Amino acid sequence: MQLALNDNPAAKAYQEAIFKQGQPAVMFFTDDVKGDYERIKAKGGAFIQPPTEATGSTIAQLNDSCGNLVQITQLARW
Repeated sequence: MQLALNDNPAAKAYQEAIFKQGQPAVMFFTDDVKGDYERIKAKGGAFIQPPTEATGSTIAQLNDSCGNLVQITQLARW
């Protein structure tokens, strides 16, 4: 994966619309979303949603500083 500024006008409009809708550009799965949240936040990560319970999972979202949302997800263990 490469994070880079988007200088394509058509792609930038799409990226901004997706961001405004709160739709993540990428999602990573983890076994410890709260621990990852604390670790990333301590290093300056800009979270827009702290760890939050959702149906069957706990999720957190952060701004990647290039105009995308990144979601980290921990699936519930039954």
